[in-house]
Amino acid sequence: MEIIEKAPAKINLSLDVLHKREDGYHEMKMVMTSVDLADRIVLKTIEGDRIVIHSTNGFLPLDQRNHAYKAAKLLKDTYHIEKGVDITIEKNIPIAAGLAGGSSDAAATLRGLNRLWNLKLTKEELATLGEEIGSDVPYCIYGGTAYATGRGEKIQQIKDIPQCWVVLVKPKKGISTWTVFENLSFEQLVHPEIPQMLTAIEADDYSQMVNSTGNALETVSAVKQPDIKRIKKKMIQFGADAALMSGSGPTIYALCKKYSKAQRVYNGLKGFCNEVYLVRTLK
Repeated sequence: MEIIEKAPAKINLSLDVLHKREDGYHEMKMVMTSVDLADRIVLKTIEGDRIVIHSTNGFLPLDQRNHAYKAAKLLKDTYHIEKGVDITIEKNIPIAAGLAGGSSDAAATLRGLNRLWNLKLTKEELATLGEEIGSDVPYCIYGGTAYATGRGEKIQQIKDIPQCWVVLVKPKKGISTWTVFENLSFEQLVHPEIPQMLTAIEADDYSQMVNSTGNALETVSAVKQPDIKRIKKKMIQFGADAALMSGSGPTIYALCKKYSKAQRVYNGLKGFCNEVYLVRTLK
């Protein structure tokens, strides 16, 4: 038997960091939405009680460090599943990019194995399991547009954003998430107006939405990766309605209501970076 699951990337429309918690995590507020850049997860039953991972990307670990592997092992251990599974990850989302590619792979694996092994778990149960793998996994279980709080694991699904075009650009040099958070100075953070973002989405107001985008981590990550500022500037020059870093970076995205504008931004950045994608937001 074979199950195929789509694992979409996400972008942060708003991201705020409030304080460091006693458990070592940071208290967050985020508005996230899915975009049509996705990995494809293929799950097949195999002989023996084992997990086998394949990937089209040679930089992805194929052992217990892999998020899909972690998801399969978590389900096997929690529900005492003594079956083998072969997981193929057709990788389209850039690695370590702030787009939740690994978390989305884990979420797709949980959803797919729930079907393959007929576990009949609800999305809420899968999301709770996903918390053990990573903070973005619960959101990726649901997808769409959501308001996330806590360390990112408390998910409130909200209305779809006005559909638009998204140009994603990943600079060559990556950024490790823990290096962004380890010495975070809260006094230096620029906090976005998340209530305004939520109001704009609820009102289906694209103009207010693009004017409300903000990422408190952007100034921190831009020090580590100067291309972030340069790419943002170029996006605006080429006509983007808004430009922002996603997650802890280094990927920057541009929002464009019109395809012609998005195409201009895409073409303009194509010569500047190798990894440039033109996609739509997902409903």
